[in-house]
Amino acid sequence: MSVLASWLASSPPDAAIEIAPERVSAATMVSRGSSLNVESHATEALPPGAVVASLATLNIVDQPTVTNAVRTVLGRLERRVSRVALIIPDLSVKVSLIRFDQVPERRDDLDQLVRWQVRKSAPFPIDEACVSYTKGAGGPAGGSEFVVVVARRDVVEDYERVCAAAGVYAGLVDSATFSALNFVLAAPNLPGGDWLAVHMRPTYTSIAIVRGEDVIFFRNRPEGDDESLTDMVHQTAMYYQDRLAGRGFSRVLLAGSGRAPGAVDIARRDLEERLGTRVEPMGSSDVLTPLAGMLMRTRREAVGV
Repeated sequence: MSVLASWLASSPPDAAIEIAPERVSAATMVSRGSSLNVESHATEALPPGAVVASLATLNIVDQPTVTNAVRTVLGRLERRVSRVALIIPDLSVKVSLIRFDQVPERRDDLDQLVRWQVRKSAPFPIDEACVSYTKGAGGPAGGSEFVVVVARRDVVEDYERVCAAAGVYAGLVDSATFSALNFVLAAPNLPGGDWLAVHMRPTYTSIAIVRGEDVIFFRNRPEGDDESLTDMVHQTAMYYQDRLAGRGFSRVLLAGSGRAPGAVDIARRDLEERLGTRVEPMGSSDVLTPLAGMLMRTRREAVGV
């Protein structure tokens, strides 16, 4: 859904790896008939403070510790890995949705228009940023919306350097929640209509509304914000109805892990009470969902699907 850096190659990566403040995890995937299955996976906990996810400052505080964790999880996989797809925290990127009434035909002109539009809200000079965008939903009056992801170039390179120090090349980078969304988008039972996704992590929570396959709303809340998750979701639902012509969610999906034990179960019950509908798990594992989503996405792109 967002590409901060990518290979111009047809073959998918050997593995996906996620570097989060609380852990490093990795997985490989194999094809069995028409289905894709996780072949192997591994997780290594990180000490507090080794990774501090931030949009404005470098994230890798203890590079030797994080590098060793990357090397450890890769060593536990069932195959030798040289190229990886890398997942970084949502707090390390800024997501915006922008709309153009007229879209330039030339890619270079569109690139410049997107960068000009997002520079006003970026907390750092746009010439120091990686800017990636994906075409989103169209409007009834014409024009197109774009999902734009901005990150400081040196922050992305900081994560890539850890992978390089562990002996692998990170050729594609995406955020954790977008990788989790790609897990849903690649599944055979893709939700129809509008659906709500809530992705919890110990240091943040992200909310996305997807219309079919197009993200039409995205919001991130750092942990410690005074606003509760249920209030955040309630306000999102009100905005959806008032501003996005919402007619109700076909499904509500929840994934991830909270800071405290049982936080996700508490959030599920609170959300069901507030929204009046069943809240389903986005995947079978908070660790594997983003990793599998990233790997499923790269395989779809490799075959042009």
